[in-house]
Amino acid sequence: MPSYDKEQQVVPVAAVYGANASGKSNLIDGLRFMASAVRDSFARWDADGGVPRKPFRLDPSARNEPSTFVVELVVEDVRYTYGFIVDDTRVLEEWLYSYPEKRRRILFERERDDMKFGTTVHGVQARLEALSSLLRPNALFLSLAGQSKLELLLPVYRWFGRHVSFLGQDAGSEPERVASFLRSGKGRAGRMVELLRVADLGISGVEFSDDSPEVLETSVRESVARLAVADANVKRLESLDGLAGSPDQREVEGALVDALQVRNSAFERYVEARSRAEALVRKGDPVKLLHGAANEPFALEDESAGTRSWLGMLPVVLTALDSGATLVVDEIDTSLHPVLVLRLVKLFHDKQTNPAGAQLVFTTHDATLLHPPLAEDPLARDEIWFVEKDRSGSSTLYPLTDFKPRAEDNLERRYLSGKYGAVPNVLEEDFIAAMRSGTDGEA
Repeated sequence: MPSYDKEQQVVPVAAVYGANASGKSNLIDGLRFMASAVRDSFARWDADGGVPRKPFRLDPSARNEPSTFVVELVVEDVRYTYGFIVDDTRVLEEWLYSYPEKRRRILFERERDDMKFGTTVHGVQARLEALSSLLRPNALFLSLAGQSKLELLLPVYRWFGRHVSFLGQDAGSEPERVASFLRSGKGRAGRMVELLRVADLGISGVEFSDDSPEVLETSVRESVARLAVADANVKRLESLDGLAGSPDQREVEGALVDALQVRNSAFERYVEARSRAEALVRKGDPVKLLHGAANEPFALEDESAGTRSWLGMLPVVLTALDSGATLVVDEIDTSLHPVLVLRLVKLFHDKQTNPAGAQLVFTTHDATLLHPPLAEDPLARDEIWFVEKDRSGSSTLYPLTDFKPRAEDNLERRYLSGKYGAVPNVLEEDFIAAMRSGTDGEA
């Protein structure tokens, strides 16, 4: 939530800093688990399979301790707090509150199998109670209510299903997803091509297949089925042709001519579908980037890791900006130049490019975002978070605002000097000693 601009309901960007193996990715994994549990716990989780959580592994006793997940979100200008507590076998607690007029409104509270509903939901009280009778121990009530299309809870349920997306370090390894995005409309493809071009990657355009493997596979399968039916009909009519006692011969001959035409047409459609599928296989990558004045196509395997990363990131970035969704990116600076990351952050900061109020949440090591060059917009002080791991291996998340930073502070220098924690505790002399120790031990 914003600390300085009270007119904002949420900050458009949240950057999470921390040392390697400090727990930044675990933070994202926790949010990903929440989204999965809301979407799938009622419809897809095995009724007798318990809860597929991942407790803290460095403390054996953690397996016997419950895990707590809480998120605050704003949907359709209403703030919500949603959370749940689970162990390996079941949901122990679950709650959902809304703040339509900045005062807490209880939508529901759950303790094990006991459901309680707020006094302001009396209009759907009977349906809520009916749904609660269907609840399994290892399923979330929000998951059940969402699957049942309960209007009161759909905004929060749909946020987890449609308005939060996750992007990992393998963003550039899914070319078909990129091709699918490019096929979805000329406007979207045009913006993506422009963002590729202006990123100074030497790209002049994009070449992509108009066909998707899934559509072509379905087309081939359906054409084979139609051809089989047409062929069987021809053989049936041929067996009647010339038989004693058969129906009027001219009717059979006419029907046979029609059936042969249908079979020929079905065969032509099969050949066309098969040819398109084979052409797609021969073409290889569904997406190729064009370079230079001659628009020379390059296969993705010939592109740099940074180019592939930027290419894979753009579809989800543009989708989030269009829909006002939350995009969560792990290690956003992997293979991307800091200036390119800064431009990406700017897309979410600028209301012209982010009119729907999308949010970017990311983990990073890139300290230059804290104090970029002159004339560049840095991260706001309430957009910066840190993760630090203690000696037991557990992680703590805390905001920069805990340190009451001043607007004129050089946040990059202060962070790298350890003023805010969340930096590796490594000493030069330890590295030198480690090298000497290894050398001394050689035969």
